[in-house]
Amino acid sequence: MSLPVVAVVGRPNVGKSTLFNKLIGQRLSIVEDTPGVTRDRIYSKCEWRNREFMIVDTGGIEPQSNDIILSQMRRQAEIAVEKADVIVFVTDIRCGVTADDHNVANMLLKSGKPIVLAVNKCDSLGEPPLELYEFYNLGLGEPFPISSAHGHGTGDLLDEIFRYFPDEDTEDYGEDYIKVAVIGKPNVGKSSLINRIAGEERVIVSDIAGTTRDATDTIIENEHGKFVFIDTAGIRRKSKINEKIEHYSVLRAYMSVDRADVCVIVIDAETGFTEQDSKVAGYAHEQGKACVVAVNKWDVVDKTDKTMQEYRTKLENDFSFMSYVPFVFISAKTGQRVNKLFELIKYTFDQNSMRISTGMLNDVLAYATTRVQPPSDKGKRLKIYYMTQPSTKPPTFVTFVNRADLFHFSYQRYLENQIRETFGLEGTPIRFIVRERGGNDK
Repeated sequence: MSLPVVAVVGRPNVGKSTLFNKLIGQRLSIVEDTPGVTRDRIYSKCEWRNREFMIVDTGGIEPQSNDIILSQMRRQAEIAVEKADVIVFVTDIRCGVTADDHNVANMLLKSGKPIVLAVNKCDSLGEPPLELYEFYNLGLGEPFPISSAHGHGTGDLLDEIFRYFPDEDTEDYGEDYIKVAVIGKPNVGKSSLINRIAGEERVIVSDIAGTTRDATDTIIENEHGKFVFIDTAGIRRKSKINEKIEHYSVLRAYMSVDRADVCVIVIDAETGFTEQDSKVAGYAHEQGKACVVAVNKWDVVDKTDKTMQEYRTKLENDFSFMSYVPFVFISAKTGQRVNKLFELIKYTFDQNSMRISTGMLNDVLAYATTRVQPPSDKGKRLKIYYMTQPSTKPPTFVTFVNRADLFHFSYQRYLENQIRETFGLEGTPIRFIVRERGGNDK
């Protein structure tokens, strides 16, 4: 069976994300004093008493709100509750029991799930404040006083959560999942693509740019393999980032790229390639990630029999700095070619993980240097003694030479093209490390 799931819910600004971060030991959820900062569900593994479980942070529930974002936040929290084994209902000792707390409590009771009541912001050590007893009125049993900021009381809270875990089973997810970051500028359809792949309302989808502020994980298993899709906040230009919250979201998107094995760079077929797309793609390239460019909203483009090839030719020029990247034309709305996207993700992951023997590399090197002689300067010619591959993800090649300053970028590019021509390596960047024989890295 899968890991137990614990959903952290409550009305906005009671400290849910702070508690979540305290329990997992890192700043994964955005923490800000602005109500409604956490919009989607955030997942992370946690461990207590040698038992791993998944903990889910949710957007604050405002039961009576008609605001489009707040209502969708409420829906996301409801989905988290549906999938949870245990619910932690977080309240605020400073505010006391509010009408919204009663409404949320009633909603949670209808779920039939075990509920653990956490009363946050009890920051002083010693006897709990008298105000704590007011929370018995919610009808959820014993309230647990905690301080999510300082960690007080979280051990007792976790012990109570642990009581409700289902019996342990040896079956668990293996480590053979491909992590896929879905990246791009805001409002190009990243969340719609995740929802199409997952077949459920996994992340908030709205016409408001920048709706997804955190990264969320979606696990998929199909005939192509096992995947973890990471939906990220749209990466904006720095000049457009006015809110502190948006700044955190951009960092989260970059962190998602760092976590990923493969990056799916989503661009809008109607808008076409933009400068911001190059920034997004450039970061993935710099991090050595396997990449696929998914041209979304292809269903709404007016087409002739030449449209796709003309569009592809333009993209090849736009992505000249990533000449290795494959393109796929999709529609998250209709599902067009989404299956092809899985094939490309698996293929580029394998290419990014490819290891080439030293013998085969040096056969290619000998052929390449015979075909085009290495450059020379003032009577001194570059000599490349041999090449080896010490690592993958991305494929990295160490070349041992007589003089590193003679190994010009243009000749490196030539060797890269020869290696790609022989071994493929489509969808992945290649790294060269140049070493002078007996000298330091250059």
